[in-house]
Amino acid sequence: MPSYTPSATTGTPTTTGTRPEPVPGPSARLDVADALLTLLRDTTTEPRPDDQLEALTLAVAADLPVLLWGEPGIGKTAALTQLAEALDLPLTTVIASVHEPSDFSGLPIVGDDPAEQGVPMAPPDWAVRLVRAGRGLLFLDELSTAPPAVQAALLRLVLERRIGSLQLPPGVRIVAAANPRSSAADGWELSPPLANRFVHLQWTHDQDVVIRGLGGTWPRATLPHLDAAKLPTAVDSARRAVCGLLTTRPALVHRLPSSEARRGGAWPSPRSWDMTVRLLAFAHAAGSSREVLSMLVRGTVGDGPGLELLAVLDRMDLPDPEDLLADPAGADLPERGDRRQATLDGVVAAVRKRPDRARWDAAWAVLVRALETGAPDLVVVPATTLAALRQEDWDVPESIERLAGVVTVSRRADRSVERAAARTGEPVGAGR
Repeated sequence: MPSYTPSATTGTPTTTGTRPEPVPGPSARLDVADALLTLLRDTTTEPRPDDQLEALTLAVAADLPVLLWGEPGIGKTAALTQLAEALDLPLTTVIASVHEPSDFSGLPIVGDDPAEQGVPMAPPDWAVRLVRAGRGLLFLDELSTAPPAVQAALLRLVLERRIGSLQLPPGVRIVAAANPRSSAADGWELSPPLANRFVHLQWTHDQDVVIRGLGGTWPRATLPHLDAAKLPTAVDSARRAVCGLLTTRPALVHRLPSSEARRGGAWPSPRSWDMTVRLLAFAHAAGSSREVLSMLVRGTVGDGPGLELLAVLDRMDLPDPEDLLADPAGADLPERGDRRQATLDGVVAAVRKRPDRARWDAAWAVLVRALETGAPDLVVVPATTLAALRQEDWDVPESIERLAGVVTVSRRADRSVERAAARTGEPVGAGR
């Protein structure tokens, strides 16, 4: 019967007459653990559409300070780490809440003759490293936990890129992250002067992105490709859009929100409108989507003014009604329903402004073109309005017959709704 004796080296029981198996020591076990961690960190990236990541990279390319808002654990820090790696920028992380105001305004250093030479303000070591590198991504984390005194010290850093007497080089980009006050540890609202210096992006998680990322593949952050041929047009259209809006809506030039919470976000001011012009130009040159443009504009001047500016941009991008009337058969109408509706309304308005028989006939041809290439219900209102513009000596064009059925069906549908509402006693349009 075999007997067991404890191992002299490991304390592990062994069978008499057999060689004990060596047990790895603590150092070797940690080496194996490190190898496993290396495998877990071994992830890759892929080109994949990601609107919020594209908005972030475009704002970084435009050299504007960006502030990412999101709940704890949403991935703000990880996104910025990956962004720095993708852009080949050294990342410098500064936790704003654990620093004193003097860490951002500079520490006074008394020299040999302060009365003659003054007292210079020495910058912190991380700022010196950024200057020596000449480029980098400065990440100001936990911004909403920084007390008001620290926020005040950050004003010059964020806007002028100065820390004490040290000027950060142009190659340094600034990105910050913050949690909403409700979920921040001892959180503060951002002061209005500091908030107005940032492009505010709401950082949320996309289920598909997270699942694929946990599987080892994350979206790749890339700087936008700016079309050199579009640069002059990009600047011109950006300036025309912003100036056109502010000319008709002067109250939007500067409007400080009344509530403390909204003052800590995006709101319109001459500074934020200047930032918006820059973002519009970059988005135009990069061919960015409307979703990305909406994130950037609303994150700079706020939701209300941002939506008004987007409406101005939509009108600017619409085809000229006179061009459509000149060549109705070749009319290139917008695909999106609201823009197509606005285009057709513009054609009818142009005929109303300068009515004649040829223009009236051409407008009908444009409506037929819209019927052939899009949703028929969009031509009902313009067709009804255009028909009312007919003068007695104008013959009805043949093209109108193709639209008659659409208008008739629409009117029958409206009458059906009215009859149904009359039976139930519910007013027409209720619940819409």
